[in-house]
Amino acid sequence: MTDSPSIPSSSQPKTAEDLYRFLNDLGIAHTTTHHPPVFTVSESESLRDEIPGGHTKNLFVKDKKDQFFVLTVEERAVVDLKTVHKLIGASSRVSFGNPEKMLDYLGVIPGSVTVFGAINDTQCKVTFVLDEELMRHEIINGHPLSNDATTSIGRDDLIRFLKATGHDPLVLKVTD
Repeated sequence: MTDSPSIPSSSQPKTAEDLYRFLNDLGIAHTTTHHPPVFTVSESESLRDEIPGGHTKNLFVKDKKDQFFVLTVEERAVVDLKTVHKLIGASSRVSFGNPEKMLDYLGVIPGSVTVFGAINDTQCKVTFVLDEELMRHEIINGHPLSNDATTSIGRDDLIRFLKATGHDPLVLKVTD
């Protein structure tokens, strides 16, 4: 028997409430701020004053062998998609994953990609990559499976969350 909480099983994507319950079961402190939906980093900049910590940009990418990755970096960071494959262990250059796989694996739609999507990737089809620069922040912010809220979590707790979902995140410098 394990002390780790189990991820709710269902063919339906988990909800923000499922995520909060899972974090609570892990004993992970988190706060969530609700706001109008934001689809771009520019749209979310008005939230900076009310939400401290590192704000994220998440890229859902794949290589030619259909290995999928979520690259979680600081919101203004630049990722060189022509070379990042060498850093993350991809078999070839990466391109953006399609919305169908995003929904299948992460339970989210374009504009809502988040590191918290790991809760929906129960078969561990996606490798999660956290940028070293982002991980210098004590608090990391991400969408709780939809882009109308921002959930704040401790840096170490984020790694604990990912491991509890069955993912061993890579912490690498993937930004310029």
